[in-house]
Amino acid sequence: MTNGAVSQYFLRLHPQDNVAVARKDVPAGTAVWRDASAAPVVTYEPIRFGHKVALQAIASGARVIKYGQTIGFATQDIAPGQWVHTHNVEPGELKLDYAFATEVPPAPEPLRGRTFLGYRRADGRAATRNYIAVLSTVNCSATAARWVAERIASLIRSDYPNIDGVVALTHKMGCAMEYGGEGHQVLARALAGFARHPNVGACVVLGLGCETAQPSYLVENFDVSADQVASQPASSPLILSIQDVGGLRRTVDRTVDAIKSLLPDVNRVEREPIPVSELIVGTECGGSDANSGITANPAVGVASDLIVAHGGTAILAEVPEICGGEHLLTRRAVTREVGEALIARIRWWQDYAAKFGAVIDNNPSVGNRQGGLTTIYEKSLGAIAKGGRTALRAVVQYAEPVTAKGLVVMDTPGFDAISVTGMVAGGAHVIVFTTGRGSCFGCKPVPTIKIATNSSLFHHLQEDMDINAGRVLEDATVEEVGQEIFEEIIAVASGKQTKSEEQGIGDEEFCPWQVGPIL
Repeated sequence: MTNGAVSQYFLRLHPQDNVAVARKDVPAGTAVWRDASAAPVVTYEPIRFGHKVALQAIASGARVIKYGQTIGFATQDIAPGQWVHTHNVEPGELKLDYAFATEVPPAPEPLRGRTFLGYRRADGRAATRNYIAVLSTVNCSATAARWVAERIASLIRSDYPNIDGVVALTHKMGCAMEYGGEGHQVLARALAGFARHPNVGACVVLGLGCETAQPSYLVENFDVSADQVASQPASSPLILSIQDVGGLRRTVDRTVDAIKSLLPDVNRVEREPIPVSELIVGTECGGSDANSGITANPAVGVASDLIVAHGGTAILAEVPEICGGEHLLTRRAVTREVGEALIARIRWWQDYAAKFGAVIDNNPSVGNRQGGLTTIYEKSLGAIAKGGRTALRAVVQYAEPVTAKGLVVMDTPGFDAISVTGMVAGGAHVIVFTTGRGSCFGCKPVPTIKIATNSSLFHHLQEDMDINAGRVLEDATVEEVGQEIFEEIIAVASGKQTKSEEQGIGDEEFCPWQVGPIL
């Protein structure tokens, strides 16, 4: 939590803030803030948990300030004690000073010697899970992929205890796009990233035969070779086409037989100590509320800093949810070029939204607003807290392999399934997912740790939430919860099942980003 003030009812997150956030439901007529130099602030109306109250008079057109930053502009005069939300605040236009690479944090003191129990692949890469993947290049082969996975699943459960499962990676795309165009490139990066992911012990690629997203394109342009598609270098590429094989049933039968022959080799793995420096952790926030930027996201930021201090990588994604807070990241960029790469993506999103008559402030969602988030700027300032306090080392495209150590921004949409798909394709071993409204999410073949922003949600969705960051509002510090998240990352990377894994969630969340027109 930032330096500020705390009352029984509200949090003031920064000394410059002219609003405070309700810690609980507050009735009208309650004296909620006292300042020796002014009269008590009394609520004009009920203020719901997570929503904002004005601490001083805010004139129409004046800045509304939270986290010490502008989150919007008043559309009418707001008196002290009034509810501050979408009915009296609009985003307006920010004039931000990017000050590229002017406040680069010093490298954290290296932390060495910490390991997790992972799998060491033959090519040297580290893995946290051991899956069989059946990858569909186009929706037309999705049914075949799903049928294969269903038949293989029963074999794995009974005879191959070291295989975590089989996942059919199906989607709704793969054709009616420009061959080699931006949409094809984005899809191919996502497909290739999953096919090559270290958590995949063996992968079969299934196509129809006439689609735009040809399997051969992955082989020729994204290094999806026999060594990467199959578990053993001596194996032939497991790439099949329904039209070539002779129909759906024959393709399913041949694919099942091929995978059966690989199962003993895929099962022949054992966990061993691997340095934490090899971990790539993706961070996501979905179903956010106003507490996301106060409890869970800053705590994830502490965990991200610990991962970086151990030599690993933390990914901050959802670029539309950086808009309004990007100036805080550009200052931390290690070079001007890295900072400018982030701004280039922000501008791309502004142009992209404008093509469809939309604006980026269409996000926050309905649920976000019900949880107290008023503008995209407010949401972004809370979201970027997941990136901690270390230097920004790189900005990468959607689903691009992440090779840099330290904090990396990946350009993804804010939609959770698409965003996480991109980070997993980029190589993330573990996903850390915060939620304030409740999001039941998993993404095989990578485990997802879910973190509740408030205690009420944690207890209400106890079968889905792994960690309660709401303790920050009660009896814990951000640093304590951040350390807890870090330890949970190590435990999950070492094989501990998350709540979503225990329920089998994660088969439906492979969702590559659909960019460009469908022709």
